[in-house]
Amino acid sequence: MAAFRGLIAALGAAFTLFFLIYVLPPALESGDIVGAFAAGFVNPFAAGYSLDTIICGLILIVWILYERSSLGIRHGWVFIPVAFVPGVATAFAGYLLLRMAQLEKGGGT
Repeated sequence: MAAFRGLIAALGAAFTLFFLIYVLPPALESGDIVGAFAAGFVNPFAAGYSLDTIICGLILIVWILYERSSLGIRHGWVFIPVAFVPGVATAFAGYLLLRMAQLEKGGGT
């Protein structure tokens, strides 16, 4: 279990690092948030990846909200804004680790 958690944490952190190094500087330099978003749809291949990420982010948000009431997972809402910046990979990893920790302690409530 420790190796699984470590791998999940490392992958979430790796995407955050990639975002901070590769994505954030040009976004801050241009200041064009709409253009940065639209760049994900410059061709059919990029659009497919972008839409997949957007839908996965929405599914994650629905899951977080559902488990708040069904399992009593607390503080999952923190990962909703994380799904937007830096991204779904980091939010999913963080929520999964939070969820696992709370369920191991006898549930979220």
